[in-house]
Amino acid sequence: MMSDDYCIEVERLVKQYKYRSVLRGLSLSIPRGSVFGLLGVNGAGKTTLLKCILGLLKPNAGHLRVLGDDPWRFQAATKSRIGYVPQSDRLYPWLTVQEVIEYVGSFYPQWNTKLVHELVSQWQINPTDKYGVLSEGEAQKVAIILAMGHEPDLFVLDEPVASLDPAARRQFLKTILEMVIDRGCTVFFSTHITTDLERVADHVAVMKSGLIDFTGELGQLKDEVKRLRLTSQVPLPNDFECPGLIGLERMNQEALLSVRGFTPDVRQQLEQRYQARINVEDLNLEEIFLELNR
Repeated sequence: MMSDDYCIEVERLVKQYKYRSVLRGLSLSIPRGSVFGLLGVNGAGKTTLLKCILGLLKPNAGHLRVLGDDPWRFQAATKSRIGYVPQSDRLYPWLTVQEVIEYVGSFYPQWNTKLVHELVSQWQINPTDKYGVLSEGEAQKVAIILAMGHEPDLFVLDEPVASLDPAARRQFLKTILEMVIDRGCTVFFSTHITTDLERVADHVAVMKSGLIDFTGELGQLKDEVKRLRLTSQVPLPNDFECPGLIGLERMNQEALLSVRGFTPDVRQQLEQRYQARINVEDLNLEEIFLELNR
């Protein structure tokens, strides 16, 4: 039974391709009304996870509920509440942009024509252009608009802004935030652009080798991972130790540490053990992501 607090619940999900395990018992919960960002290096399993959530791939094991439904047996009513933007999408390249919009819109009884026209105008898309000859950025804009047209309760976006220029990315993020605020929908998206995610996400998950390495509020992740600049009164030993150490650069009596699970107790231990002065530095999301994937 799915909790009312979560839009997506994943429990011990396994997905294998022949002899290769892509998802290895992954668990994840997406709060309703959140903007949830998924980070991971190429090959971590992000796209496979998104496709399982959408019912495009069947897991080998585990449990999965989306909007209270089983993705592999989605009811039509559940599908109508989901908007999906894949990494690349060139549906019906022989049609004009306007014809594609009208065709896709015909499948939804609640299609917001006004919103679609506004976005086409704001993003400077020519509705008479053939969809198949659009640039990658223009085609991505159209795919996003098509996913927004029926005003879904859940957006699932796979690298949605990878082909957009900075101005278009900002417009997209602004639109996403407005829809979340106005309608309380949930946005779950995978991206490599950490600055964009940091601008809009309130929750984040870091994926490594088919498992979730961290999940929680963005502020919680920033509190957990810190950089320490340590200056000791004595030469530092080769067997330097620190609780939660994930990165270390050491030279004589100075060290630069990346620490996960940082607390004031950790600082006090290091100060006493190495007769050291320590400066604690905050990291942005990109720096944290790089440290967690050393």
